[in-house]
Amino acid sequence: MKGTMRAVMALAVLLASELAIAAATPTPATPASAAAPAATPGSLGAQLGQMVFGLLLVVGLIFFLAWALRRMQGATPKGGQVIEIVGSRAIGPRDRLLLVQVGKEQILIGHTPGSIETLHVMAEPVDVPASARQATPEFAQRLMELMGKDQKDKK
Repeated sequence: MKGTMRAVMALAVLLASELAIAAATPTPATPASAAAPAATPGSLGAQLGQMVFGLLLVVGLIFFLAWALRRMQGATPKGGQVIEIVGSRAIGPRDRLLLVQVGKEQILIGHTPGSIETLHVMAEPVDVPASARQATPEFAQRLMELMGKDQKDKK
C-alpha cells in the first residue's frame, strides 16, 4: 500500500515539474495581425448601467405579463360557464355551504377541507337576484369595501 502511494506521489511531482517547465519556456511570438486584440473590460459605470437596465427590463416584463393575464381572465364571458356558484355561506372556520347551478338544476353542497358532499338537489331552482350573486370571495369583497372601492367600479 505504501509503495503504491509513493508511486502516485512521484507521478504527481513529475507532472507538476513538467507543467512548470512548460510554463517557464517562452513561446515564439506570433505576428501582431494574427493575434486577437485583448478585450478590455467595461467601466464600472457601464456594467452597473447594464445590470440596472436588465433588472428594469425583467421587472417590467413581469408587470406586463401580470397585466395581460388579468386582462385575459376578465375577458372570459360570464354566460359561458356551465357550472356556476350561485351562493355560499360559511358555517364554520373551514366549512361552507354552496348553492351550485348546473344547467337548470341547483344543488346544495357541503364543503369541508376533507370532503365535498351533495346535501340536497333542489326540485325547483331558488331565484337569486343578480345583485346578491357574488363572483368574488367574501374576504376579497370585504377588502375592496375597506379600501373604498366598489365592485361596480371594477367592471
